[in-house]
Amino acid sequence: MCKGLAALPHSCLERAKEIKVKLGILLQKPESAVDLVIPYNEKPEKPAKTQKPSLDEALQWRDSLDKLLQNNYGLASFKSFLKSEFSEENLEFWMACEDYKKIKSPVKMAETAKKIYEEFIQAEAPKEVNIDHFTKEITMKNLVEPSPSSFDVAQKRIHALMEKDSLPRFLRSEFYQEFIK
Repeated sequence: MCKGLAALPHSCLERAKEIKVKLGILLQKPESAVDLVIPYNEKPEKPAKTQKPSLDEALQWRDSLDKLLQNNYGLASFKSFLKSEFSEENLEFWMACEDYKKIKSPVKMAETAKKIYEEFIQAEAPKEVNIDHFTKEITMKNLVEPSPSSFDVAQKRIHALMEKDSLPRFLRSEFYQEFIK
């Protein structure tokens, strides 16, 4: 939880900056504000049509982020956990990349690539993910001619970051501890 200004975690400061930018744009351009308030990739969430995982399934999440991401219940729990920490941008980027890979139309692919870039990759993006300059450059070059693999390098970096940082925090959280009781 965010306490005094000096104690604000980096993610809280980023979120505050994002809100400030959105509010500033809302005040300047009300006709385009809807795009900023309702990001392209956030659809109303449907309740997962899956049962709570077995203890064995939940324990497998300790071994692999991929096992967690492949389980609808685990994915929803992981997303809720990250939202509670105001750090869901990495997972949202990863999910956007997964959806992007399924696009067949070159026109739709180019449009979606631009949206993903503007939302997650470019400097000062509303949900900017933490990737190094080299990865950002490769991704930008890949977007000259968008293909299903345009975001692969960046997606792999974010996957590794979630596996190293977000997953261990999730495994220590109440969200996960409920599954293994």
